[in-house]
Amino acid sequence: MAKDLLLEIGLEEVPARFVRGAIDQLKEKTEKWLEGSRLEYGAVRAFATPRRLAVLVEGLAEKQADVSEEVKGPARKIALDDSGAWTKAALGFARSQGVEPEKLFFKELGGVEYVFANKSSAGLETAGLLPEALTQLITSLTFPKNMRWGAHELRFVRPIRWLVALYGTEVVPFEIAGVRSGNVTRGHRFLGADAVIEEPKQYLEKLREQHVIADIDERQRLIEDGIRKLAEAKGWRIAVKEDLLEEVLFLVEKPQVLYGSFDPSFLNIPQEVLITSMREHQRYFPVLGADGKLKPHFVTVRNGDDVSLETVAKGNEKVLRARLSDAKFFYEEDQKVQIPEFLAKLENIVYHEELGTVADKVRRVRAISDRLAQQLRADEQVRADVSRTADICKFDLVTQMVYEFPELQGIMGEDYALKAGERAEVARAINEHYSPRNAGDTPPASPVGAIVGIADKIDTIVGCFSIGIVPTGSQDPYALRRQAAGIVSTLLAHGLELTLPELFRIALDVHEARGLKRDAMDILKDLNEFFALRVKNVLAEQHIRYDVVDAVLEAGCDDVRRTVLRAQALQAAVGDGDRKEAFRPAVEAFNRVCNLAAKADESRQVDARLFAEPAEGKLYEAWQKAHGQYEKAVLGGELAAALEALALLAEPVGDFFESVMVMAQDEAVRRNRLSLLATIADDIRSFADFSKLAG
Repeated sequence: MAKDLLLEIGLEEVPARFVRGAIDQLKEKTEKWLEGSRLEYGAVRAFATPRRLAVLVEGLAEKQADVSEEVKGPARKIALDDSGAWTKAALGFARSQGVEPEKLFFKELGGVEYVFANKSSAGLETAGLLPEALTQLITSLTFPKNMRWGAHELRFVRPIRWLVALYGTEVVPFEIAGVRSGNVTRGHRFLGADAVIEEPKQYLEKLREQHVIADIDERQRLIEDGIRKLAEAKGWRIAVKEDLLEEVLFLVEKPQVLYGSFDPSFLNIPQEVLITSMREHQRYFPVLGADGKLKPHFVTVRNGDDVSLETVAKGNEKVLRARLSDAKFFYEEDQKVQIPEFLAKLENIVYHEELGTVADKVRRVRAISDRLAQQLRADEQVRADVSRTADICKFDLVTQMVYEFPELQGIMGEDYALKAGERAEVARAINEHYSPRNAGDTPPASPVGAIVGIADKIDTIVGCFSIGIVPTGSQDPYALRRQAAGIVSTLLAHGLELTLPELFRIALDVHEARGLKRDAMDILKDLNEFFALRVKNVLAEQHIRYDVVDAVLEAGCDDVRRTVLRAQALQAAVGDGDRKEAFRPAVEAFNRVCNLAAKADESRQVDARLFAEPAEGKLYEAWQKAHGQYEKAVLGGELAAALEALALLAEPVGDFFESVMVMAQDEAVRRNRLSLLATIADDIRSFADFSKLAG
């Protein structure tokens, strides 16, 4: 007969950002233990609030399944001696399997006889397994940060205050950090009381009676429905950011949506400042009008019922008023300082002890930006805007507003620059050069922002690589992977005619002026490998087949834009159906050419006078025509057309191999034929390594 199992870990309030990972981990560990313990069970449900982590296993068997299996031992010639008696090897095998030697038997496998033992074990009672298993489940949980309390040795996310462990109607007995398991849970800290749970299936309802919604999905629905109904009733658009919703979800046990207002005079402060203050400091959802402009209201979620909502709203309004008053003060004080004064302060802020101050970084960004603008043949106005943007792109880091709200860097720079009389293009680029700020963000929209953004990011990457800070494994404290991904996405978004080696060389030249700690060639090697992985990620995100990605990257990824276009063209060519079959002869031809071309020497001199067979001349003429089309298509960024030009060689290559013996006796003829193939192979390899294509 099966019974339900309930485990609840009662805690002091867990930081909201830790709860989701903790409950996922507890559920996963529970399922893993059940599967490894040969216990049949139904669904495993997980529940969590700020004060509890719980799992409920439905239909857990009362006993492990019995096991009966045949275990293979040594071969007969090793198991028996010359007299037919068991050897030490056979006796040791029997002992290890817990069977008597006389119960060993032989079976033939692959023409060889082996000794076998029939190993059987009866399943254990579930109730006897649970105390140790549940203790191990709890103590094996890991968290980003742990703490100790009292004299206990256990390190845990927060102190354990109660434990509920029920298998059917029976308590599973164990003790952790001085807390004994039982069947009493605790309700809402202010509205609820302790509650006795007589059997696991009562868990959710018993907590609901004590003003706790333990079901995560139900609690989220209540929050979302409350926000939606409020928006409909007021005609508002409430900006619900997913990460803030997730945080609020794990800050409350009984959600109640309410709203408040603030003085409209605060709307004179930039909208981003108000929204950031509400979201980051108060966990409020901002209210927008139909035009997307901020309205003097906010929405929040209370951990309680709908009693005295007006009083609670006024309390929230009072707290927010103080926050917004601070923001207003910082904003007004910042505008009393001129940009040159802010820039002077950057001289005293250390960027990195081996890379100088923030002012030193700004000077490097300016130098890299100017050279990039020149390399990209930007017009005179863009170059001027790039130089000015690079000079002042970090000035807002020392403003009071950014000191208080670091996430507003760039945003405040744009606002203050406009008020200081800077060109709109420059002000916008100050904000944009930080983009993309995260995985879901977009690259800079303007060419000035794109150039300065690339310069800023490559300065950071090359600077770190030059002093030995290269990301390994999951360690990336300076977010270099994100910065490199930002460069790649910006190159693609703007279609910039800038290769990665050109970018690396420009940045290295600037850093060499201050002196490099590592050899420049080693730095370049690391940069190439590092960015190749970022390009690989981009191709994977575009759902390019893994073998197509490998084939294309084998030809290099110096030109990011053309690398992506090559992958897209090849993906289309090797797709399913008729097109795939039509392209198959070309792939086979390419691989035959490249395999034999490997035998050629460095010379690519083809002498038509040495052609002894008509197929040689026809292939050479076909290549000359295809080569011209190929180079023109590549130069124009038409990579699908470039691949089609190469594919035209499939038939003449096939005819060549049908009628020509490449490895001829005459050395001059042989070398000439290999040179012809090597010349063709150069074009093929510059597109992809077709041998890496699956099938």
